[in-house]
Amino acid sequence: MADPIKVLIVEDDKFLSELISTKLTKEGFNIVLATDGESGLQKAIAEKPNIILLDIMLPGMSGFEVLEALKKQADQTVANIPVLILSNFGQESKVQQGLSLGAKDYLVKANFTTAEIVEKIKKTLA
Repeated sequence: MADPIKVLIVEDDKFLSELISTKLTKEGFNIVLATDGESGLQKAIAEKPNIILLDIMLPGMSGFEVLEALKKQADQTVANIPVLILSNFGQESKVQQGLSLGAKDYLVKANFTTAEIVEKIKKTLA
């Protein structure tokens, strides 16, 4: 049997990260959590998840800074990890910034359900 898909969730909202984590765990995903940008970047490098769910507004390093740092990694395994941004920012400029920095997709938190996140992950990794 294949190893479960490892998802790194970088989200400082405890309620939201637990909600997403619970749903993904029920779907058979292996979850790694980080509550700030710096630890998110460190866990991405150490854990090499299959995909990253990344918030933009984080303590310390912003999600955009994390994304930029990830894409600059010499280790291509890390640099090529697909990133889905989950943010409260729905402005077109923020969406474009995230996509131009290398995110695979940009989800506005108010506009999605946990089931839709599961679908986005599966679609991105397909």
